[in-house]
Amino acid sequence: MYFLIKGLEEYMMPCLNKKLFGFECMGCGLQRSIALLLRGQIVESFMMYPGLYTLIALFGFIGINTFKSFKSGNKIITILAILNVIVIVGSYFLKLYLK
Repeated sequence: MYFLIKGLEEYMMPCLNKKLFGFECMGCGLQRSIALLLRGQIVESFMMYPGLYTLIALFGFIGINTFKSFKSGNKIITILAILNVIVIVGSYFLKLYLK
């Protein structure tokens, strides 16, 4: 696990949006948040990128629904996707305007 985290940190991709235009994109912080989560720093991971947890819930449910179909699976996926967009866009604007 240590080598996975160390390798992840060494090969993180820079944000081209931030490099070219000078402001962060909606995905900025995702890689660092994953590294923090793998290290067990749950609160710091959430503060870095709150949308990670809704992404985990969305893709986790999609994976489960692939093997065991639920009657209202599509409705749940739609709700999780909308929640995910709200969290990512909301945290992005909070990050932009609270700096």
